Amino acid sequence: MSLSSTLKPLVESSKFQNAIIGLILINAVTLGLETTDFGEEHMAVLYKIDFFILCIFTLELALKLIVYRKSFFSGGWNWFDLIIVTVSWMPTSGALSVLRAFRILRVLRLFSVVPQMRRVIGALGHSLPGMASVVGVLGIIFYVSAVLVTKLFGTYDDPNMQEWFGSIGSSAYTLFQVMTLESWSMGIVRPTMEIFPWSWVFFVPFIIITSFAVLNLFIGIIVDAMQIMHEEEEKEKPSDNTHNVHTAIATKDDIQAIQAQIEELKTLLKQKDKG
Repeated sequence: MSLSSTLKPLVESSKFQNAIIGLILINAVTLGLETTDFGEEHMAVLYKIDFFILCIFTLELALKLIVYRKSFFSGGWNWFDLIIVTVSWMPTSGALSVLRAFRILRVLRLFSVVPQMRRVIGALGHSLPGMASVVGVLGIIFYVSAVLVTKLFGTYDDPNMQEWFGSIGSSAYTLFQVMTLESWSMGIVRPTMEIFPWSWVFFVPFIIITSFAVLNLFIGIIVDAMQIMHEEEEKEKPSDNTHNVHTAIATKDDIQAIQAQIEELKTLLKQKDKG
């Protein structure tokens, strides 16, 4: 038996995966504690724990490379883990000290380890084309609206109007604030209505279109993508059931063959007794 076949049950076991998940969570806590004033002695302990966990992650990747060999590099999540662990091993002193902050990226390995999280990320990936179309529609709406409010409000000689709508860039940023509903009423719309009482005719439809309609489009696209992935998983199940049926049929045939052999032995024994 080869080394890869020996290690494969270990690497794919639920206990091994759960242990990796536990280490990722512990590492997340230790990296968070390193940002606090925890004392030099305690910080040294945290650094040792961090180094130990990094060694375990490296060992895990080495085991996967031994088990899967070339097929390891065909998985996107394996590349994801490899990049994160590699970045963690880069020197964090001198000019590269900023890389120490990127160690927290190890927590993102939960996406690759937990199947439910992988399913969510996969749904987001499937929904990107549809989301790109929605972003394109939203961009057109923003551009048209930014030009419109710049022409309507930006020409007025008022400091607020000049700051909020003096150019297309400032108008787009102001409209983005309105879309997020962050201080849109008292901060932007009501001061504008003091100068242009009819301005609500623009802002109310803009909020309805961008904040509610577009948000629901994003949600609908993601839900549809998750539904498609669920249907694909369901389609794979019948093949597994068919395999189980074939296995059951094969097992039944084996039992019948054994029973036939037993009957033959009984017949031979009876003939021998008569002889």
